[in-house]
Formats: sequence, structure tokens, C-alpha cells
Amino acid sequence: MTQRAATAWAAVARDTSPAAVAAGFVATLVGFTSTIALIFHAARSLGGTPDQVTSWVFALGLGMGLASIGLSLWTRIPVLVTWSTPGAAVIASAATGVSLNEAVGAFLVCGVLMWLSGVTGWFARVMDRIPLALAASLLAGILAKFALLSFAGATAQPTLVISMLLIYLAGKRLWPRYAVLGVLVCGTAVAAWQGLLDTSQMSVQFAQPVWITPAWSWQAVLGMGLPLFIVTMASQAVPGVSAIRVMGYTPPVSALMSWSGLVTVLLAPFGGYAFNLAAITAAIVLNPHAHADPARRYTAAVWAGVFYLMMALLGGAVAGLLAAFPAELIMGVAGLALLGTIANGLATSLAAPATREAAIVTFLVTLSGVTLLGVGSAFWGLVAGALTLFVEHYRARHNEPTDTP
Repeated sequence: MTQRAATAWAAVARDTSPAAVAAGFVATLVGFTSTIALIFHAARSLGGTPDQVTSWVFALGLGMGLASIGLSLWTRIPVLVTWSTPGAAVIASAATGVSLNEAVGAFLVCGVLMWLSGVTGWFARVMDRIPLALAASLLAGILAKFALLSFAGATAQPTLVISMLLIYLAGKRLWPRYAVLGVLVCGTAVAAWQGLLDTSQMSVQFAQPVWITPAWSWQAVLGMGLPLFIVTMASQAVPGVSAIRVMGYTPPVSALMSWSGLVTVLLAPFGGYAFNLAAITAAIVLNPHAHADPARRYTAAVWAGVFYLMMALLGGAVAGLLAAFPAELIMGVAGLALLGTIANGLATSLAAPATREAAIVTFLVTLSGVTLLGVGSAFWGLVAGALTLFVEHYRARHNEPTDTP
């Protein structure tokens, strides 16, 4: 270990807290459990063998872990990198007639385009033009869907969800820094008491990377590579940067995009199809629950990266490990952990009367979950809000009285 690395990890040890470790674990747990089935489906749709599917999990966990740790230590900002969830849906839907080797070629094209978006600075220029009110409402709309699902879980598991809510409320009053940690621990205990933890499929199985030689076809590039790039940037990069900015940080947007693209290029032949900034899980490590001191909150993202690396090494055992937790427990912890961020996002977005209507339009369209042309509601919420803002300002300019008699 180099002197610089030793110094960095010494700083993490000094700045970390049990709440930061818990936030990192919750973010990892939510990130994997929410979409790991979609990743398996995408890999199998391309004809991936069990070893190749395991390699996908390894490559994705490795990329997310190293990128999250490295970028968080470098920027001292909670930077959480994750796989492209809408990208996995694109891959599964565009898999017909595309071989796994051709898909890897398309992944490489996507990675190069992401890298170019960073080094040229065009993505940062786009982000600089998005008003803070719209960015805050966009984030609130994305996260509110998860909070709604967390409370909806009371229909199937009322004892578990209600007890988690009561634990959270008591924790906010008695030990606010560790409220989410208390929900996770006590919720797991309640689930175990109810017999909801299924450990029958758990086994220790270490992963091994499997190289997949890329092949090139314009059909795969146009039908998979370009859509993968577009939906990843529109549905994850924009809300990912917004999540960081709304919490008061100033991220180096171009550098983050460049590194995301580079990691994609390096790991695409092993199954790392696309990496980008997290939004939903990032809100967990960006939340004050993760650490009371914003300057030390980066440690939560570092710990999330450590847990991602553990998931990568477990590889084939990940599915069984994550299946042990009931969905209501995962969604309940995530929803309660995000309440503060949702409230702050709404407060910021609705504070200024001049942008209030555009902000609420952005929030509602994003919350609706609408998908058009294969692009998710986060993008269309931003489009609708920007259009509303433009029309309002256009009318205001033309309705202003002039000084001419």
C-alpha cells in the first residue's frame, strides 16, 4: 500500500461513524436488491452462460466499488457509482438478434461516448443550465416513488412495516444519527421473528471474471449502444448530479462523467455494461443520517464501495444472499432513509414562487413513472418542467409594461 493510500484510509478511519457504515450498507443492499433480477434477465437474454452471468455481477460490483471509493476519496464528496438500471432494460429489450459479443462491442461504444461527454465538457454545460428548483423537484420525484412503495408494503406485511415506522420515529427522537441503523437492525429482527428471512438459497460461491471478446455490428451499435448511452445519461446522470448538488456539494461533473465512461470501457468485456452516478441510493449516503458533518459524509459512499466489492467477490452467492431479505424490509428501510431528502427537495423546489409551478410539474411527471420512446420519467419530468418554465417566462416578458408612452 502506497503512502498516499495509507493516508486516505487513515482519514476514512478518522472520519467514519457507525451511521456512515450503516448508510453504506443500506445503499448497497437497496441498489442490488432493487434491480439484480433485471441484470440477470439482461445477461440471459443475450445468451449468457451461468459463468458469464456471474462474471457480470463480478464486473459490476468491482466497477461500482472501486469507482465509488476512488472518486469519494478524491473529491471528499459522497460519490456513489452504480450500474445503469434503465440500461439493463434497454439491453434486455434489444437483445433479439444480437450476440453477447456484439453486445459487448455496443457497451464499449456507450463507454466511449460517456467518456467524450466528460472530456468535452458538454454534459457539465447542460447541467449548469438546469435551475436548482427543477433539479430538487426531479430528485424528490424519483425518491418519492420508493417512499410510497415502502408504506404500501404495510398491506402485505403490516406488523413489519408499522414496527419499522415506529422504530424510526422513536429513533428520530432519541438517537437521530442512528435512526436508520436502528430501523435496519430492528426490522431484520422482526422479519426473523416472523419467519420472513429465507436463507435456504444462501451459499458461498466466489466469482471469476470471464472475458468476452467484443464484436462489431452497426445493428448492435445503433439498436443497443446508442440507446444505452442516451437512457443512461438522461435517466441517471442528470438526477445523479442533481442529487449531489441539491445537498450543497459542488461535484466535478466532467471528471465524474469521464471516469464513469472509462470504467465502462475497461470492464465491458467482463459484463460491466454501463456505469454512472447513482441517484436513489446516492440520496442515502448524501443524507444527514449518514453523517452529521457534511465534510465527513463521503465515508458513507466509501463504505458502500467496500460492500460493493464484497458483493463482487461473492458473485454467484449474491442472488441467494439478497433473496434472504423480504422486499418489504428492503423497501421500508430505503423509504424511511429517504424521507429527509424528499422533504428537503420539495422545500427547495417550492421555495421560490417564480419557479414553483414548473417545479411541481417536474415532480409530478417524474413521480408518475411514465416511459416514452424508451426513456424514463426522470428525463420527461425535466423536459416538462423546463417547458413550463419557458412558457411562464415567455409570457412574463411579453406582459411586462414598457416605458414608452
